[in-house]
Amino acid sequence: MFDILTIGEMLIDLTQTGVSDAGIPVYTAFPGGAPANVAVAAAKLGAKTAFIGKVGNDAFGKLLVDTVKQNGVNADNMIVSDSANTTLAVVSLQESGERDFSFYRRGFADTLLSDDEISDETLKDTRILHFGSVSLTDEPARSATLNAALRAKNTGATITYDPNYRASLWESADEAIEQMKAPLDIVDILKISDEELPLLAGTDDAESGTKLLSDKYGKMLILLTLGAKGAYYRFGDLTGMCEGVKVKVADTNGAGDTFFGAFLSSMARLGKFSPSELTENEIRELVSYSNKAASITTSRSGAIPAMPTSEEMK
Repeated sequence: MFDILTIGEMLIDLTQTGVSDAGIPVYTAFPGGAPANVAVAAAKLGAKTAFIGKVGNDAFGKLLVDTVKQNGVNADNMIVSDSANTTLAVVSLQESGERDFSFYRRGFADTLLSDDEISDETLKDTRILHFGSVSLTDEPARSATLNAALRAKNTGATITYDPNYRASLWESADEAIEQMKAPLDIVDILKISDEELPLLAGTDDAESGTKLLSDKYGKMLILLTLGAKGAYYRFGDLTGMCEGVKVKVADTNGAGDTFFGAFLSSMARLGKFSPSELTENEIRELVSYSNKAASITTSRSGAIPAMPTSEEMK
């Protein structure tokens, strides 16, 4: 039985890591993809995790499969495609450390994950199923992901979701908002950023925005990440703010995934897999712990390579 099973994209983040003497940007190939990041972050902090996704039968795909295994994540359900290449994301960095994404993805491997490649046995073998909205941009991955979440929900799994918005992957903002909202009725824990809150709630106010989502889609634990400010939480009428940890930022890529992986791994460590089992003190402790984990990731380059281990967190 897995603590956490994640499903979705795994790709190569070609991340700008410097500038050559000739003034040309230098890029490094880092393993990435939000659901895979969450699985690795949780595994590095002690959870038993697995990942479902599709990569190409190429050098990048081999790197990704090896990365999953080397970081303690079960890769038995990773599919290697002979007909599509591994997805690429080019990540350029601003002086502040914030990211700018360009994707090489249409018709690439992660979008081609199909429903029949996700078995009922695998979905029954997890306590938490996690996915993100990047999986919802294209068919057949969209239907496969939503159906997998519903199947897992029906067998008792807690459903967690991150509507991580990437504007360049959608035909329009309206389409993105429609598809990003589609799974919310079945979600038990929603991790959302300050960039995505206005898209889903129509406001950037943490208190009123999270209340609107909670009232509209049912009582779920909402974790709103606010960058350097920290994170805000809501579970019904329970709300609170946990301050962030100040660090010198090298790269914010993977910070939100580290935050959520740390939160879910902490739930597993407590043996509590439903938000209704958590006390408010435990929610605050888990959010503070997750803030610390995310701060470590932002202080280093890359997503997966920058994620902390349980020893570092001690």
